[in-house]
Amino acid sequence: MNQETKKAVRQISKCTIKPHTVSEESKQPHHLTPWDLAMFNLNYIQKGLLFKKPLPSSEDPNPTIAFIDQLKHSLSITLTHFYPLSGRLVTTQQQDPPFYAIYLDCSDDSVGAEFIHASAVELSMMDILTPIDVPRIVQSFFALEGAISHDGHTEPLLVVQVTELLDGIFVGCTFNHVVGDGTSYWKFFNSFAEITRKLRTTTSKEAGDHHHFDCSISHPPITKRLFLEGHEDTPLVNLPYSHHKEFISRHEPPPLRERMFHFTAESIARLKAKANEECDGKHIQISSFQALSALVWKSITRARNFPSGKKTSCKLAINNRQRMNPPLSENYFGNCIYAVSGTTTSGEVIKNGIGRTALLLHEAVKEHADEKIRGLADEWMKKPVIFQAAQFVDDSTVMMGSSPRFDMYGCNFGLGKAVAARSGYANKFDGKVSSYPGLTGTGSVMLEVCLPPETMSALESDEEFMDAVSPHEIHLIHL
Repeated sequence: MNQETKKAVRQISKCTIKPHTVSEESKQPHHLTPWDLAMFNLNYIQKGLLFKKPLPSSEDPNPTIAFIDQLKHSLSITLTHFYPLSGRLVTTQQQDPPFYAIYLDCSDDSVGAEFIHASAVELSMMDILTPIDVPRIVQSFFALEGAISHDGHTEPLLVVQVTELLDGIFVGCTFNHVVGDGTSYWKFFNSFAEITRKLRTTTSKEAGDHHHFDCSISHPPITKRLFLEGHEDTPLVNLPYSHHKEFISRHEPPPLRERMFHFTAESIARLKAKANEECDGKHIQISSFQALSALVWKSITRARNFPSGKKTSCKLAINNRQRMNPPLSENYFGNCIYAVSGTTTSGEVIKNGIGRTALLLHEAVKEHADEKIRGLADEWMKKPVIFQAAQFVDDSTVMMGSSPRFDMYGCNFGLGKAVAARSGYANKFDGKVSSYPGLTGTGSVMLEVCLPPETMSALESDEEFMDAVSPHEIHLIHL
């Protein structure tokens, strides 16, 4: 972050928020699954929403301050449901016999989540939305820049930062990736919004009396961790280490450009039809997202200008919950994801139509079913391994993360529909592509693409790619 960015965003206050009530369940050690433990080297998840600032009135001359007070109260209530976010990571170890394990402890009454009120009132929403690239200052709308999830031993597992703009309010969360994945993040964010919305429609007396205020949420999280058959009796996993230096690594990304590309439902439908036409006779159905991912993979590979024989891959972050038998509830709060991959050569990706490329992704997704998921979990338990940045950070890889299915614009804090969704510093590298719901309704998709400047310039000159992209003015549609 440069000095100008630091000056533009000023911290007004910071405080610790604890759960409104503490259950007996929350006081017990919270054991971590293989999917959780693998995440220690990943940055915290950083996602947030931009809203129009509420207008003052004679009844409420300073609505922003009132809103921030309501957020603090609602966060406390929300943490009662999502209590793992108020804890800290703890390492327990011994030398004879060797034992090294990490778990989540929520029993310390002195810790909790963090809440930051910040100001950037010289910035307008247009300053955020009109530039072609995402402005660097957006990264300062989030806390714990550069932190990895293992830092949750000493850092809060959740930090909510509310940044006032001239005409807008940005609500951003920094959320430890060991505690949960993107599905869990947006379940939390939606519940946080739901409680806030209720508070904004109640009297101050009702809001302050938890005996009368409705603290329930529409989709309560399932916080009990899933340990698959055969491993229920060993929830505290013995990791093959004696010190965190043996498995912790930090990734510093090179200079990147970050740009949002919007695709309408009609544009994606054309890509899907084209991909399936090119796969005619194979008795398969390429999905809309597989077709879009194939276009992105092909276009970025072409922009990178690799030798035709160089290997390239496209990884898709995939939710395991509904792929298991029986399916796991979407309200399961934790990590339950895996990355599947299609691999070929640069020359093949560029030469072939998007149908052939999408077929590689389709086959990888199709193979990722219950048996495969359980087999991978068993394999991990036999030989635990912590993900290293090098597994994802590769200049020949495209990594498709997040999901357009996440209910981002359904997060209603009582300020109306969000104007935009943006992310922070976290987990960005050459070829990282994050998917968001689009701005024009069901079926539209927004992609956040991170590339080195020269590669991004080449992508912007790629006719096949840009023909599918909406005009940049689409980003102002919700203003």
